[in-house]
Amino acid sequence: MRGKLYLIPNTLGGETLSNILPQEVIDTSTKIRFFAVEELRSARRLLRKMDREFPIDSSTFIELNKRTEKPSLYFLIQQLKKGIDVGIISEAGCPGIADPGAVLVAMAHEEGIEVSPLVGPSSILLALIGSGFSGQKFTFHGYLPKERKDRIKSLKDFEADSRRHGHTHIFMDTPFRNMNVLDDLLNELADPTELCIASNLTLLDQRIRTMSVKNWRENAYDLAKIPAMFLIGKSE
Repeated sequence: MRGKLYLIPNTLGGETLSNILPQEVIDTSTKIRFFAVEELRSARRLLRKMDREFPIDSSTFIELNKRTEKPSLYFLIQQLKKGIDVGIISEAGCPGIADPGAVLVAMAHEEGIEVSPLVGPSSILLALIGSGFSGQKFTFHGYLPKERKDRIKSLKDFEADSRRHGHTHIFMDTPFRNMNVLDDLLNELADPTELCIASNLTLLDQRIRTMSVKNWRENAYDLAKIPAMFLIGKSE
């Protein structure tokens, strides 16, 4: 009998797991001893939050990030073939969505190994369902281009498509570039364009607001150094 590959959700920040991860997810995750992790310290911290007595030193952690090559993951595939469960943990949210994980999942499918995603927070979906925009037609674009002219072109393309087809466009950037993105949104898009900003999701100071660009100019707040999702769309 083969093991299962579990996709273990992490929190989106903060120090508590209450009201974020179901107990069943915690129970399943703390039984696993082999992990592919985006960031070792973050993964260890999550497991110790789940169980203060979790045996970190007798568990195996293999780094999984954008620099990881397939050969280094074959060890985990071999464990799965032996009947040993393996977990994937990314730094925040759900593995495989704007975070590493897909390459190992694909390898598992190639070997006929069962993949089991566990329930947990996704900033993308939380922002979408809290925006009031279409959840039937949406695209997640990930990080915006670093070059300002390319970023502005992308934003204008999103604006035109949402206006024409009612499509929702979801995107993000690194927290230290959030204010640059916000400046471009408010300076380059048309007054009536609808914009949702969702910041610090699941935390005590979370904010999810949908307004026109014109209203955002009067009500913008400091997004520097905090995780945020941006959405351009049309209210249902």
